[in-house]
Amino acid sequence: MWFYVQHVVIGHQQAEAALHGIPRGNLCDLYPRWFGARELLLHHRNPYSPEITREIQIGYYGRALDPNRSDDPHDQMAFAYPLYVIFLLAPTITLPFLPVRFVAHWFFVLLTAASVPLWLRTTRWRPSPALTSILVILTLGTLPVVLGIKLEQLTLLVGGMIAGCVLLLVSGYLVLAGILLAFATIKPQLVFLIVAWLVVWACGDYRRRRRFLWSFGLTMTALFAAAEFVMPGWIGQFVDAMAAYRQYTGRQVSILSILTTPKLGLLFSALVVLGLAVICWRMRHVPSGDPAFALVSSVVLALTLVVIPMTSLYNQILLLPAVLLIVRHGAFLWRKDPLTRMLCLFTGSAMLWPWLAASALSLASLLTRAKFVEEYWAAPFWASMTIPMAVLLLVARLCAFSLLNPNPSAVEARPAELPGV
Repeated sequence: MWFYVQHVVIGHQQAEAALHGIPRGNLCDLYPRWFGARELLLHHRNPYSPEITREIQIGYYGRALDPNRSDDPHDQMAFAYPLYVIFLLAPTITLPFLPVRFVAHWFFVLLTAASVPLWLRTTRWRPSPALTSILVILTLGTLPVVLGIKLEQLTLLVGGMIAGCVLLLVSGYLVLAGILLAFATIKPQLVFLIVAWLVVWACGDYRRRRRFLWSFGLTMTALFAAAEFVMPGWIGQFVDAMAAYRQYTGRQVSILSILTTPKLGLLFSALVVLGLAVICWRMRHVPSGDPAFALVSSVVLALTLVVIPMTSLYNQILLLPAVLLIVRHGAFLWRKDPLTRMLCLFTGSAMLWPWLAASALSLASLLTRAKFVEEYWAAPFWASMTIPMAVLLLVARLCAFSLLNPNPSAVEARPAELPGV
């Protein structure tokens, strides 16, 4: 997969750039956030301003984008994040970007690798060290993770913070969990459902869980206040930046809308979110140490990818806990009924396809003509929109069994292996 992305995907992009005059700079998604933080904290310049956006484009693309050139990218690479992201990047702003990018690259590799054992502990699965290592290697070899690391995408940081937050809740460290969740809101579209679920859960036993609510609320208040102190009026400018982002990226729609129609996708999104709300309300009293808590959290994260109006592949790092649960309870799901078995086959095929296609294209790039590789370079991406939906359906089936069973912990039983593995 790493070979495929480096030599086939990037090779295709370079060829297209040379043919159509498409600009290519550092192409690092961390750069716009880092540059905006540096300009604000060191030079007191507005990171949401058109001037900063233009300077970001020069670094990211190699030159400012020209609206008169149809082949230029549509993404303006503006600073479209909550302003308090600057506090996470502040320690790096006095350094040149090249070493910052190098450190960020390996930090994201290590954080993503660490997320696997974090989720394993959260779900109370204790596989052998060998199996844990295999799960880590496979995670680092998935297409979404490879792309996220190549781009140095902050989604990987958010995914790691969510994993840490849920594990801290399971371990009883409610104050630290609230603080970590607040910092994860640097990508609000990815965390709004998990925040809603955890708030409902905390209110289910307010006396014992109020420390989580208070730490989260106070940390959010401190982040907003500190950002307002640094740059008064930033909230309105952030809202405008988000609206502009939706405009120049073509008003992205959800995966549900892509798989159906925009109107049906909106209707289905509302229905599944309503269904999720019912599940969360029923499970609000469950202790954090109960396997059902991790199961519902996994469903919430998987559902997030299906309903948010974004389809960026690296966001699929949020599927990690759901995938681990499916692998663990694969034998149970396989034996449950024919429909669930069909879902297992479909999900397994969809997740296996990118690896098979990437392997075939990598081999073809070494042995055959470049024309064949150029024609089918995107094959590993073909199943990318179906994977979140398939994973959601399977983990929701597992969650339904937990809700219908008088003892929700019965699903935990023992680590299960997929048949034939």
